[in-house]
Amino acid sequence: MTTGSRRVLGPLLASLAVGFGGFAVSNPACAVYAIAQYGEPKYPAGFTHFDYVDPNAPRGGTLVLANPNRLTSFDKFNPFTLRGNAAPGLGYLFESLTTGSLDEVSTAYGLLADDISVASDGLSATFHINPKARFSNGDAVTAEDVKYSFETLKSPQAAPQYSVYFGQISRAVVVDPLTIRFEFKERTREMPFIAGGIPVFSRKWGMKPDGSHVPFDQLAFQKPIGSGPYLIEQYDNGRTITYKRNPAYWGSALPVRVGTYNFERISYKLYSDGVARLEAFKAGEYDALVEYIARNWVRRDIGKRFDNGELIKREFRNHNGTGMQGFFINLRRPLFKDVRVRQALDLAFDFQWLNRQLFFNQYTRIDSFFANTDLAATGTPSAGELAILSPLRAQLDPAVFGPMVRQPSTDAPDSLRANLIKARQLLADAGWTYRDGALRNAKGDPFVFEILDDSGSGASMEPVVATFQRNLQKLGIVANFRTVDFALIQKRLDAYDFDVTSIRMPDVQIPGTEQETRFGSKSADQQGSDNYIGLKSPAVDSIVHTLIGAQTREQLLDSTHALDRVLMHGYYVIPHWYTASHRVAYRNTLAYPATLPLYYTAEDWITSTWWFKPDPAAATK
Repeated sequence: MTTGSRRVLGPLLASLAVGFGGFAVSNPACAVYAIAQYGEPKYPAGFTHFDYVDPNAPRGGTLVLANPNRLTSFDKFNPFTLRGNAAPGLGYLFESLTTGSLDEVSTAYGLLADDISVASDGLSATFHINPKARFSNGDAVTAEDVKYSFETLKSPQAAPQYSVYFGQISRAVVVDPLTIRFEFKERTREMPFIAGGIPVFSRKWGMKPDGSHVPFDQLAFQKPIGSGPYLIEQYDNGRTITYKRNPAYWGSALPVRVGTYNFERISYKLYSDGVARLEAFKAGEYDALVEYIARNWVRRDIGKRFDNGELIKREFRNHNGTGMQGFFINLRRPLFKDVRVRQALDLAFDFQWLNRQLFFNQYTRIDSFFANTDLAATGTPSAGELAILSPLRAQLDPAVFGPMVRQPSTDAPDSLRANLIKARQLLADAGWTYRDGALRNAKGDPFVFEILDDSGSGASMEPVVATFQRNLQKLGIVANFRTVDFALIQKRLDAYDFDVTSIRMPDVQIPGTEQETRFGSKSADQQGSDNYIGLKSPAVDSIVHTLIGAQTREQLLDSTHALDRVLMHGYYVIPHWYTASHRVAYRNTLAYPATLPLYYTAEDWITSTWWFKPDPAAATK
């Protein structure tokens, strides 16, 4: 069981955060085909394809998928604005100057760009655009289009997290029609990757017949003009959408595209809830299902089509960091200002019972914002961490300088009773005592809050919340569970109108600027940002600044460990659980490459590298 991720870093930048970090090139004054954080790129100049694709994969067929997240309807084709819900799959329409590989943590290879040059002082990066690059309308991709895309995304017309994410890029300069230079406010190893990852779209998107433009933040069903491998073919009532492979796609022969995007069409059907979605798969209405609910995987992803081999279940290992999934606590609510209150809530969450009774022991408790990687803090602070933390000692909880937070356990010799006794004492120390049938503060106000979730996942979260509620009741706390439609919950999250809600922040293999959008003080009051917690901490701001400016792997580890240590000691999230495998059920007509990638999301891996097996009957005709 897991919750789907809501919009974090925007629908396209979330994936960029997974693979891109800093840079290191042997001669940064020279143009190169790729940049890597440490050492050299895995793939040499002149490589023909990535190892995890099949360059001879057949093309054709229509891949039908269901909701890739909790979205049940859409009302726009613009994934870069705050209002509304963007259609699934729009990432197929847009490309960037560079792209990462799925078997490296931080290498960027040319996509729209055919070479990259990083200035020796690290304060700028120049990209030359491949002369063959074309938009879906046939126009050449130019430096002016790249500049336009960058400036539009940084403008108030785009969702506000883009201006934060691109905030350290001072300007884009058109050197010539096919060359653009990005200049940075300060030198960090991440900046060339951020510049190279800017989604690029045509200046003609939204242009009217008279030459005027629909304002960018008002673009709705005007079809985007991008350079990606697919085009929107048709859609219906915000519930279905079909993409068709562009027959004139410019990039098919690029080494970063060989063996990818093999389906002639990709179609999405959006179901109203998880039950309908699962039953539709078993009825054969779509081709592949990524299962996030352990109970479903064990007890419901079964039936005659599984028995006769028409549908296949398999777990695929990944090496992704977990990201942070959990109940996010909104510090904007006075109820949660005291860290002792937040720690008490964490103590009332009985993961071990849930794992035994609901999850079939399939999960591991998340104990870090960077779990399942060497980025997670452990033990006591190292000398490198102390160099970062010690100057901030006056602003930090003294506990930060001790052992790393250990999530409460109810396995013997620990117990739920002992955890609740500790929680009761923490609450008392924070001014909350039990009287008149409820836990109350000095004013007599009862401790009551709401756990918000969307209706699509509410059914799967209900037994989890019910167990949590039962434990909280023993402390005199009332937690009301409310489910609402995905579109409404997104609006409430954008406005920070919630007490506690379940969120999954996407994993990152190399942390960078996205940490500022998630935890930086400037983002806390910026509507639509990723700082759901509402964290405003000068100490965290300082650590994040150090992290972004890390020049070596060791510095990156020290600063990330320090950040993790401070965040976990703040008890801003009640962590959930994770598994290091993707659970995928799929039709037996589908095939995938023999070599698996290392760092990937299952949905993107399926759409970008799988294919349909050739029809033996058709081959004999």
